[in-house]
Amino acid sequence: MDLDKLKHLLWQGRGLWITTPVIAMFIILIRFAGLLQSWEWGVFDQYMRWRPQEAQDQRIVIVGIDETDLDNLKQATISDRILAKLLNKLKARQPRAIGLDVYRNLPLPPGTSELEQVFKSTSNLVGIQKVVGDRKNETVDPPPVLKSLGQVGANDLIIDADNKVRRGLMYVNTETGETVYSFSLHLALHYLEKEGITASKDFRLGKTKFIPFESYDGGYVRADARGYQILINYRGKSNSFQTVSMTDILEDKLPANWGRDSIIFIGYIGESFRDSFFTPHSSGLLSLPEPMSGVEIHANLTSQIISAAIEERSLFRTWSEPVEWLWILLWSGVGATLTWKLRLQNLLTLQRIISAVLAGGALLGSTYVAFLSGLWLPVVPAFLALTGAVIAITAYIARTAGDIRKVFGRYLTDEVVANLLESPEGLKLGGERRKITIFTSDLRGFTATSERLQPEEVVKILNFYLECMADEITKYQGTIDEFMGDGILVLFGAPTAREDDATRAVACGVAMQLAMVKVNAQMKEWGLPPLEMGIGINTGVVVVGNIGSEKRTKYGIVGSQVNLTYRIEGYTTGGEIIISESTFHEVESVVIIASQTQVTPKGVKEPINVYKIAGIIGEYNLFLSEHQEELCTLPEPIPIKYVLVDGKDIGNSSYQGILVRLSIHEAEISLANKEIQALPSYLCNIKLNLLTPNNSGETEDMYAKVLEKPAKIGDFCIRFTAKPPAIITKFNTLIDHINSQNIP
Repeated sequence: MDLDKLKHLLWQGRGLWITTPVIAMFIILIRFAGLLQSWEWGVFDQYMRWRPQEAQDQRIVIVGIDETDLDNLKQATISDRILAKLLNKLKARQPRAIGLDVYRNLPLPPGTSELEQVFKSTSNLVGIQKVVGDRKNETVDPPPVLKSLGQVGANDLIIDADNKVRRGLMYVNTETGETVYSFSLHLALHYLEKEGITASKDFRLGKTKFIPFESYDGGYVRADARGYQILINYRGKSNSFQTVSMTDILEDKLPANWGRDSIIFIGYIGESFRDSFFTPHSSGLLSLPEPMSGVEIHANLTSQIISAAIEERSLFRTWSEPVEWLWILLWSGVGATLTWKLRLQNLLTLQRIISAVLAGGALLGSTYVAFLSGLWLPVVPAFLALTGAVIAITAYIARTAGDIRKVFGRYLTDEVVANLLESPEGLKLGGERRKITIFTSDLRGFTATSERLQPEEVVKILNFYLECMADEITKYQGTIDEFMGDGILVLFGAPTAREDDATRAVACGVAMQLAMVKVNAQMKEWGLPPLEMGIGINTGVVVVGNIGSEKRTKYGIVGSQVNLTYRIEGYTTGGEIIISESTFHEVESVVIIASQTQVTPKGVKEPINVYKIAGIIGEYNLFLSEHQEELCTLPEPIPIKYVLVDGKDIGNSSYQGILVRLSIHEAEISLANKEIQALPSYLCNIKLNLLTPNNSGETEDMYAKVLEKPAKIGDFCIRFTAKPPAIITKFNTLIDHINSQNIP
């Protein structure tokens, strides 16, 4: 690939290359701010609940103490004697370890000495102390006897901001710098010792190394990672371990081998003891949160340590932050790329929907499968990156489409653009029959004028003229179908039909003629001759729609009524508006008619009535300025010759005549041979030339239209549509001289 192609590719896909990293960086920043932490915890919890329920770990059992046990004892608390009796009965069952998750920092007589004796004689017994606390009363000292024997573990639980326990301690350091193993680890080590497994300095147990939790692991942001923490891999919701009551133990209701070679936890499970906590398994979409007792949380952590050491059960692990950033960048790229690839399709196409579902499903599916193996991947940031990239690229495409619409709108009206881009049928080839009002306008004699100007100057004039006219057309909700040089084709009733299409067309015509004042003021400023415009309006049934091929299409109209409109416009002189009879019937109640005449346009068999508009009343209330030119009688008639002009064709027959009367825009011509020459028909076009020019400039062509205006027998009146500058100067000088002679 050469450099130019690479540059083109990069430029073409600039939205993709820019959006992907920007969205990823934005998501990473809001994640770093901690705004996504609770959402990521929520997904972690949901994945935990979605996992298949694991079988009970038979190596761990729980002796739960609840309100019923205290009722049976007829006591408000468990005395030292009852606790000593319980421990002796459990000790007799030969467990590998006994975990006493009951505070005994102070004696509860009677039976204190008996309990101390049990503490001293039970080497596999582990008591608890609360180590962590910001204030002194948040810590609880251990049983003194067990402390002296080194048989105490910290039972502190780490509660996240949403009041759930997701992390557990392997050890914790006291304020004095002493390292205290956790209650769960103490018991696990007792069990593993019998398996010949001991902990190394880097906390490798068996084949498993326990990696300490860090502040930014998983979905955590700036978490307190003091001590040696790990994420708890719960076996399931509450009651995942075999639990018996204290009464069952005291009354010997269990089988003789119950608890043998296992770890026995003792702890409170009743609600009134307030020793329960929320975990990832506590919440459900349709259920109330169900807390888990503290002793069962410790049992889960102990089970996790043993299972990892013996069976290599997965521990939760996470990627480093840079790798997680790349993961987020990847999904930002996926969203951006998919949207970009499908940018040419409609927003809600089946392929777009399927692609979005597959992308989201791939993200959730891959992260869930990874979670089952113990890998906690960023789900929420990746999903937001995916969604954000989709939204950003969609917005970019929409903005690009808006730019295209804006550029497109320079060639078509907003209505046509909307119809083409937004309607399902908008781009299909073909059309429909519809009654509309067709509007054409053309500058009189501009072609001849433009031949004497530089091309750049012609373009400047046209741009200014068309801009002024387009403003008026848009104001009256016309659809500009085409600019043809200095001509304009406008549709009223397509693509959107309205009841007042014909009325708006006539009002627009009057407004455009009035706007020529602004145009000619600019022409004067540029030192150029004024412009005149003629307008023809017709109403009829045409075929309107997309015309062309799949490669190139034009929104337009087809039908004989279009040709008729052009013919009608051809009858106009500068400043005139002529409408057809069909249009007149639509607007009869609101228009002011200056004159009516019959014409037989080319292609029409019978004569038709056409109407010259003077103004429109009612809502629009617009009127053309009335200007009657007075012809001056020439002291010396000027001989001329003329030929008839049919469309763009100039006739072969030449006729002679003389200019007998003259004004700025009009003239009266007398036939040279009235006996054999026929008068030209009304509204036809002629080309004139002076027979006795004084200089080369006066040899240039003039153009005019024959007027339906009274004249002497053998004479006819014309209105000039184009005069060369030399002729304009000659005639203006002559008129000024005549007018000066007539001043009394």
